[in-house]
Amino acid sequence: MESQLNKLSCTTEIDTAYRIALGFAKNIGFKFFAFSTTYKTNLDQYETIRFNNYPAAWNKEYEQKQMSVIDPVVAHCNQSMLPILWSEELFAPVPTLWESLEAQGLQHGWSHAIHDEGNEFCSILSLARSHCPITAFELYEHLGFSVFMGRHLHALIAQTLPKKAETLPASHLTAREIDVLKLAADGKTAYESARILNLSPRTINFHVQSAIVKLGVNNKTAAVITAAKEGYLSSDATR
Repeated sequence: MESQLNKLSCTTEIDTAYRIALGFAKNIGFKFFAFSTTYKTNLDQYETIRFNNYPAAWNKEYEQKQMSVIDPVVAHCNQSMLPILWSEELFAPVPTLWESLEAQGLQHGWSHAIHDEGNEFCSILSLARSHCPITAFELYEHLGFSVFMGRHLHALIAQTLPKKAETLPASHLTAREIDVLKLAADGKTAYESARILNLSPRTINFHVQSAIVKLGVNNKTAAVITAAKEGYLSSDATR
């Protein structure tokens, strides 16, 4: 067991890591091992990556009937990282799902989640078997191993997920830059703006260039348009 955990901790490929974790699960008395990660795409849709050695018939039924939507284990793991034991009572609201688990030899199991709030994804690790209910002591005895494996698999999955689109930091124009862009929006030249603000044309141009850089545009006209879109040029703007 120690050798398997050491090998797992040094593994950088998710497929290899999953196989090692599966072997460890079998060593502690579980025939089935599953790991899944649900993440939010850049299109604000949710996708799930799954690794498990569940019966093919179960996986097919679970996917076709979209059972994850009604699965109480998934509902719990989406809200909590505390482990949860599978039981007939837990599945009472969806008895057909429990019957399917029993039919496939998956009725004795537990799951726990790993959440990554910043990147909006959640992983679920599950151990299951067809014989012998899981006692609270057994859960306590093996939970540390399960958490260790789950966090390592979660970290490896995270490296394979598409990167979130970077959000550009909000631009922060000074009061003088806003004044200069407002005058430019009114069609004033640098010379006219300088007379109105009691500044030199060179200083006016300095503020225009500064605003161009902050707004990430290429010229004064684009700076005026972008500043207007961001609300800088409205009469009640408070920045």
